[in-house]
Amino acid sequence: MVSLVLKDVGASYGRTTVLSRVAIDILAPGTTTAIIGPNAAGKSTLFKRISGLISGPGVVQLSDATRGDRSICYMPQDTGSNAVLTVYESLLLAAKQGGSWRVEDHELFEIDAILEALRIEDLAFRGLDALSGGQRQLVSLGQALVRKPEVLLMDEPTSALDLHRQIDVLEFVADLARRTGTIVLIALHDLNHALRYCTNTIVIANGEMVSSGTTADVITPAMLREIYRVEARIESCSRGRPMVIVDGAL
Repeated sequence: MVSLVLKDVGASYGRTTVLSRVAIDILAPGTTTAIIGPNAAGKSTLFKRISGLISGPGVVQLSDATRGDRSICYMPQDTGSNAVLTVYESLLLAAKQGGSWRVEDHELFEIDAILEALRIEDLAFRGLDALSGGQRQLVSLGQALVRKPEVLLMDEPTSALDLHRQIDVLEFVADLARRTGTIVLIALHDLNHALRYCTNTIVIANGEMVSSGTTADVITPAMLREIYRVEARIESCSRGRPMVIVDGAL
């Protein structure tokens, strides 16, 4: 199975450095890692750098990858599309990307299974341009999953979903990582989702990595005070799960 290492990764837009010195010893197979931090901290830039969409200093090292250029899949925050395709056609196109255009029966079965798992079978033959923002996010996730990536980068994948769907998606993705060994990185603003679903957490602020480690060790009152400027506590809720309780802004 693959592992991912980041060595002093950075990125610039023109002469402006927007990301620097992101270093992670290893992200192991089957882990789900939250990328958190304030707006414009550099989270999306980090994903683009890891996926190869932009270049920059440092090394993104993917060991034991078996799928070449298809090993890493990036699901951006903006899922809008002007393509004149149905949902089913868009998943089929994603499945065939970079490969033969011959359609195999097992590929159709896999698409059907993903539509069912995401509970969007009823959207299969609806046009992409007719979908709501939340529906587009679910379809975008389906397009990512059908490629069977070994590293899945998800930029705020639940921002347009209602609470029930957020829980569905995050539970599904965390379970997928455990079952398949996929390395999942998710940019999140809801820190309680990070505490509940993510093995590890990386904090990005002002274009630099502030801290990284297990989620329980990273999301602390001290970090919330320093990075988010809020006074907050970490308390146990039902089943002993930790939860951020915010008392107020500083």
